[in-house]
Amino acid sequence: MVDLLVTYMEMLAPPQGAPLAPPLPGVVVTRERLGLSNYLDLYRAVGGPAQWDQRLRMPEADLETLLVDEATHIHVLRVDGEAAGFCEFNGVGEAAIELVHFGLAPAFQGKRLGPFLLDQALRAAWSHRPQRLWLHTDTYDHPAAQTVYESAGFRIYARRIETFPD
Repeated sequence: MVDLLVTYMEMLAPPQGAPLAPPLPGVVVTRERLGLSNYLDLYRAVGGPAQWDQRLRMPEADLETLLVDEATHIHVLRVDGEAAGFCEFNGVGEAAIELVHFGLAPAFQGKRLGPFLLDQALRAAWSHRPQRLWLHTDTYDHPAAQTVYESAGFRIYARRIETFPD
């Protein structure tokens, strides 16, 4: 077991101002319905360095059910057609939408693609008119994650030490 500092953040209003422009040519963000294999490949590429394992521990049937659920939205960042990162929302259509996963594969980090992906995905999530979006981040996440979330409009509402399987 490992103890991590978990920071809970929420966003109570949609992003203000103009959408961020693509930082590179050939960059697009679209909502995609990923099959199990493609989802897991992208999940591993993005989450491996941060030790994501939640979806890897799920029974495949449960994950497949989640992926086809109308309340699950996955926004994929592609650079010249290559999947570079994603945002996964659960609870779309409800009052509170959770941003469950967000990140880029290491080869695409440091190019201003993360803020662009997040901005595009948040605007899409807010088009469903929730009362709030929320997320949690922890000490294993990318060091810039919390700053990126704050720049996008999220604010901290709780912090606590939580114990997770090692």
